Amino acid sequence: MALTRQDVAQILGPVDESTAAEVAASGASEQELREARGWLASDEALVNDMRSLPKGRVAELIEILRGQEPGPDDEP
Repeated sequence: MALTRQDVAQILGPVDESTAAEVAASGASEQELREARGWLASDEALVNDMRSLPKGRVAELIEILRGQEPGPDDEP
């Protein structure tokens, strides 16, 4: 089942509307979004667990979510 913007907010917490819409439009499942969130939170730990690098929708979600992370020049 496709994710709604509300599903995205429930899994990720507060996100801007455009990010939530982009994630929802990706066609990803809840499991794929949770996996992408896990990679963003701790990619080193997942690699150490011998998990293969993300592909497909999970990789796409990671790129979408990285776009919302503050950059080094952004103020906290």
